[in-house]
Amino acid sequence: MPELKPILLVEDNPKDLELTLAALEQSQLANEVVVVRDGEEALDFLYRRGPHESRNTSDPAVVLLDLKLPKIDGLEVLEKVKADPRLRQTPVVMLTSSREESDLVRSYELGVNAFVVKPVGFREFFDAIQDLGVFWAILNEPPPRRNGT
Repeated sequence: MPELKPILLVEDNPKDLELTLAALEQSQLANEVVVVRDGEEALDFLYRRGPHESRNTSDPAVVLLDLKLPKIDGLEVLEKVKADPRLRQTPVVMLTSSREESDLVRSYELGVNAFVVKPVGFREFFDAIQDLGVFWAILNEPPPRRNGT
């Protein structure tokens, strides 16, 4: 049986956080959803430091990453993740309100796996999050683990 990896949700907006958690819960995914509220905490989780130093969960099945975050923004987090050979294969979905072409282009230049503009309507937002959760946590086949990665 494959290991059930957590979903790392990096979101600082309380309303988006609440909706995202509700949508993932309704998807009935068995994956734990780990919530962090800024880029610094996301990196702490991924690098097992600070409050996440002793976490015993595996690396996430997917990182749902907001673009505009306090402390360290989503692009900086993405850049660090994709530059690290240990984390490079972790899927990162930029989940943002930004429709700026420069954000889209920069995200793909840095190696984002998907760029999703948060739908404005409640139902559309809910459906999009459910689809993302199911795709990345269940349908997506990650690469096999290699020693040291």
